[in-house]
Amino acid sequence: MGKDKVLATVNNKDITEQDVHVFLNQLDPQTAGQFRTPEGINKIANELINQELLYLEALENELDKEEGFIAELEKIKMATLKQYAINKLFSNIVVSEEEVNNFYDENKQHFQKPESARASHILVDTKGKANRILDEIDNGLSFEEAASKYSNCPSKDKGGDLGEFQRGRMVPEFEEAAFSMDEDELSKPVKTQFGYHLIKLKHRKGPETSSLVEVRDQINNQLILMKQQERYLDRTEKLKKEYEVKTYF
Repeated sequence: MGKDKVLATVNNKDITEQDVHVFLNQLDPQTAGQFRTPEGINKIANELINQELLYLEALENELDKEEGFIAELEKIKMATLKQYAINKLFSNIVVSEEEVNNFYDENKQHFQKPESARASHILVDTKGKANRILDEIDNGLSFEEAASKYSNCPSKDKGGDLGEFQRGRMVPEFEEAAFSMDEDELSKPVKTQFGYHLIKLKHRKGPETSSLVEVRDQINNQLILMKQQERYLDRTEKLKKEYEVKTYF
């Protein structure tokens, strides 16, 4: 969308594609997506025309001089100034590499990854069918072919592969079986609320600590928030001594 193309003119005021782009960015993504078509752009342009007409009428009727408008404007100004002051208070807060490294070393227990596994499965309705599939696999049918041929789960399109999952992500019966198996082991039929599963474990990893590289951004953001809170509370406590504060709660 050309950002400088003029779509309409209202009383010598141009409404451009850039204006439409700005308006769309103010909407939530799902709603904005409904207007990212030629027809949608035209609807937004018409809405901007309508708003501009109402603005011109408001000026002509001197609504900007009414006490109600002036009061609302003051509220907006006050809220904006408060946020500006907070942003300025936080503007020069930085976190050093040393601080990140020290925080990681002192808090490794908070960066633990739970035990995880990667497995494939075949899901069928009955135990008998599961056992018959086991017999076919024992007689040479690959697990992936069996999954594609018999499984009721959408994972059949990937040979039954469920990807990697952590403890707590699967139903208890499935999880108990998967996390007690050896790598490349094929289970007997496992009953869950969904039916009977044949599970093949690809690999299992024990609990491990996330590396510093993995959590560096997380730590940096956490330290910035901690510093912001500390600075905010320190400044407001000092200001309470400069300005009169009365509380009624």
